[in-house]
Amino acid sequence: MTGIGGVEMGAQAARSRALAVLRVRSRALAVALLPAAAAVILLVGGSTGRLAGGGWDVLRWVVSVLALFVLLAAAGVALVVARSRPAMTPTVTVAEESAPDLYRMVRDLADRLDVPAPSAIALTPDCDSWLEDRTHPAHGPPPVEQHHHDDLAGPGGPAHRKSVAAPVLVIGSPFLWWMRVGELRAVLAPVVAGTGPSAHPDIAAARRFIRGLDAAVAVASAGRRDPLSRVACAGLGWASRLLLRSCRGHAAEMERGVAAAAAERAQAVDYGLRIVAQEQVGLAYAGWDRLLTRVALPAWRMGRWPSRLDVGVVAALTELSRRDRLAEGFASRLGERPACDLLEEPGVMDEAVSLLAARLFHGGPAETGPDWSPVGWEEYPEEVVDRTWRTDAARLHRVLDTLGVRRAAEGAAPGTEGPTLARVLDHLTTPVTASPAPRTAATDAETQPGSDRPPSTDAARPVHDDQHASDLPSGDHDAARLPSGDQDASGLRSGDHDAARLPSGDQDPSGLPSGDHDDAPRPPYDDRTTAETTATTATASTTAAVDDDEDDLVGTTARGAALAAGLSAQLAREEAAARPAGVRPPSSAPGPAAGPDAALWDDRALPLLPLQPPRTGREILTAHITAMVCCAAMDTAGAAPALDWLDGPSLLLDGARTTDLAPCVLSLVETGDPGPLRAWMTDLGIRPEKPVRLV
Repeated sequence: MTGIGGVEMGAQAARSRALAVLRVRSRALAVALLPAAAAVILLVGGSTGRLAGGGWDVLRWVVSVLALFVLLAAAGVALVVARSRPAMTPTVTVAEESAPDLYRMVRDLADRLDVPAPSAIALTPDCDSWLEDRTHPAHGPPPVEQHHHDDLAGPGGPAHRKSVAAPVLVIGSPFLWWMRVGELRAVLAPVVAGTGPSAHPDIAAARRFIRGLDAAVAVASAGRRDPLSRVACAGLGWASRLLLRSCRGHAAEMERGVAAAAAERAQAVDYGLRIVAQEQVGLAYAGWDRLLTRVALPAWRMGRWPSRLDVGVVAALTELSRRDRLAEGFASRLGERPACDLLEEPGVMDEAVSLLAARLFHGGPAETGPDWSPVGWEEYPEEVVDRTWRTDAARLHRVLDTLGVRRAAEGAAPGTEGPTLARVLDHLTTPVTASPAPRTAATDAETQPGSDRPPSTDAARPVHDDQHASDLPSGDHDAARLPSGDQDASGLRSGDHDAARLPSGDQDPSGLPSGDHDDAPRPPYDDRTTAETTATTATASTTAAVDDDEDDLVGTTARGAALAAGLSAQLAREEAAARPAGVRPPSSAPGPAAGPDAALWDDRALPLLPLQPPRTGREILTAHITAMVCCAAMDTAGAAPALDWLDGPSLLLDGARTTDLAPCVLSLVETGDPGPLRAWMTDLGIRPEKPVRLV
């Protein structure tokens, strides 16, 4: 009885708030009709001779014109609110013939909950599930009429709807692949229970009104070029926002009441299993987040999209269960039937969802092409990891050529003029003064305690280092440090599987940063000498360095800052050249059973959900040096690229992952000290003087 009472209380609260929203609509209509009513009174008074005279005639004309203007404006706003297409989530539609078992499970769940079954099922590349109303004419053909009992009729007795279109059930695709059938059923129970409140006439009308206002605001925000359209859009936006502000509180309380009623109703279905299932929801989100940011993102940037992302999240979470002692019990679940078995062709659905994820999170095209092709997990190390490292290494040497850095040191052995790691190390190494300068009275005064003048090192600094690091191009923020020692190999603390996004500077144990650079292009380097280029860059960025207090290149050397600026500019040019191809509209609509509903949502601004902010200059430089070290390890020490399900690209030496490369690279970048990196390479047999193969 407690559950029944909770359902009734939540339902009545939702209905009362829906009526409050509809009263706002009625008051707006009354305000729009008020000038017309006044005009009618004046016209009737004039025709009967009661309101005669010149003043009344003028007033009648003014009020009539005002009433006509207000009616036209109100009709225009109402027309836009009614006809504007509400926003809809990009999904992959699941046809009933392609997943009869899934539809059967959802309908059985709806019968047990005594609510209408969802009209359709769709998948989304996210760890969430919800109901979405797609009854607007712009979303497709008119819905089929359904008759059912209304649970929110109120104390006066049951009411019956004449025609009700149930909402669409949107399911997060990682749930289907990671959860078992019983767990998915328990997770979907409170979501499916929401179809009951959604069918109530007042709640449905209130939701349509709010969605229409939201769509009208979007139409007004688009704007037009001609003055008349701009004025009309400004008026439409003002009226729509005013109504939305008036409905905001009531709409929020209405949705809370709907959620409370659905949750109370769902308590009677699989209550014990739902506790375990909720743990799987958090774990799935953590694995899905790491898979996107660490594994999928590097492939997307290479023009390849992993075609089995949902299979990858299962592998990632299985690996997490193996590493984390607190998650060992989750591995025993894998013997039960997975929820993806409810699909007739899970591989086709996984591929469609993977392509949609690439569009939403990265902005990739809607179709496969020469520069946008799928990649399987077995091909990932060679097609993505190896190509990424060699592409970054090639870009690093191109920028060094632009800076005028020698290909090989003077007196080097023949055959070492190619792209070598030694060239990078020699360039970034901070020169050490051979002998101390003679002491003078001036230098003694400079080094006295409390002296305001810092020790001068201009005489000992080479021409290439004649600018301080703070005078060089600035980044955005300081690079994030590596995970602390109390974390496990996966980068998560034991038992900590929160759904927080990873920071852009977070690095995996192999030292490969997970972010990328997206900044506006910096001034390109030309073919002048190194000293001239460094001086020009420093002069151009002095003002920016003063204005930016959080210069991420302050902690690097002057040569490192100049190299980071060149890499940032080169990356920005490459991304600007490739961006038009990534956002072009699809040439043909995909199939309804497995393709994303591209025709139902606006894809002109991609990515809709970018995963990470742009990388800073320090992170870009660190990633390129790490890539060069990995290339040298593969070509001279027999190392191999590999895929780690939790950390993405990794380097294998003698079958073991390298976990201590990042601190050595950071030492070179921040202080110009190559000692730790050279010692690391010596221990592993890596030859920095040998040329490497580039893309």
